[in-house]
Amino acid sequence: MELESPTESESRLTAEEAPPSSNSGGIKRLGSIPHLGIIMAIASSFFFSLSSLIVKLVPDVHPVALATYRFAGILLPSIPIVIRRSEDPFPKGKRWLLLLRAFLGTTSLMSQFYALRHMPLADASVIIFSVPVFVAIFARIFLKEECGLFHVANIFLTLCGCILIARPPFLFGRMDALPLPEDGSVYDNAFWGAVAALCGTLFAANVYVVIRSLKGLHFSVIMSSFGAFAILQTFMTTWAMNELCLPACGHDRWLMVLLAIFSFAGQILLTMALQHEQAGPVAIARSADVVFAFIWQVIFLNEIPGWISLIGALLVTTSVLLTGVRKWVEGLDNHDPLRQRLWFLQR
Repeated sequence: MELESPTESESRLTAEEAPPSSNSGGIKRLGSIPHLGIIMAIASSFFFSLSSLIVKLVPDVHPVALATYRFAGILLPSIPIVIRRSEDPFPKGKRWLLLLRAFLGTTSLMSQFYALRHMPLADASVIIFSVPVFVAIFARIFLKEECGLFHVANIFLTLCGCILIARPPFLFGRMDALPLPEDGSVYDNAFWGAVAALCGTLFAANVYVVIRSLKGLHFSVIMSSFGAFAILQTFMTTWAMNELCLPACGHDRWLMVLLAIFSFAGQILLTMALQHEQAGPVAIARSADVVFAFIWQVIFLNEIPGWISLIGALLVTTSVLLTGVRKWVEGLDNHDPLRQRLWFLQR
């Protein structure tokens, strides 16, 4: 789950604007596989969800320090692509937007990792997964895009789901219903973890808005500047918090390597999925993030989600699925009978 799905927009812009590559024959052969884009989107969700699981499996490393390893998985593979394409890594006229995108994306992931550490995996994943729904708010504020009845209803549905998952004490009292970690400890900061997840989601939604202003830049330029800034920001943050350390010898260090590998694999698969399929179906397929999160929570963390969390997850997932279906419908021909039957999604 990347958590960092704003790169979906970067990938889509690349797919739309990049010239044919020398290995187009290989792409055509892959394109003959039925529903390949959907398969890649689900595989992307699989790797992103494993990245989220690793955050839970390394309790001795601060979440911000973990984010540093995650960003290394973005920066290092992007550098050779920038060099090979002879791209300007910090082009004039776009520098402030690149820095803003990097700051928003970094702060978003730091907040999300804090949430993953301090609340159940599935609950945090569901709130983080709601990013596409909140994009409409900021697109309306900053880009003056339309925000109709569908968006208002969808945002309300998502907020209801987030409230059920976060269960703020002033509405639900003590949060004793939260599942406990395998070691029996209590999620004392679960509410603030939910607040962090929601803040991370709002920051990520703003990333989408900034990326729309970066249209025309190759994704490797955006990702390399993002990774470099993010590593610097997370390094300085962990140093200021006196949490700068290497993970313990043994499996913890291997998990850090896997965190970077899984993150990069998830992003590459998402990029390829958007090159083979429209954004709407890919957004729908990525609802597998939530399914994987619940599976890992039960299998590896021995945490059984409560019925309130399941209802909240259902509301948020429904909102995101409706957003994906709407994107798909908007891509249909104006005279398509199916588009006419689903008119209510276009209000």
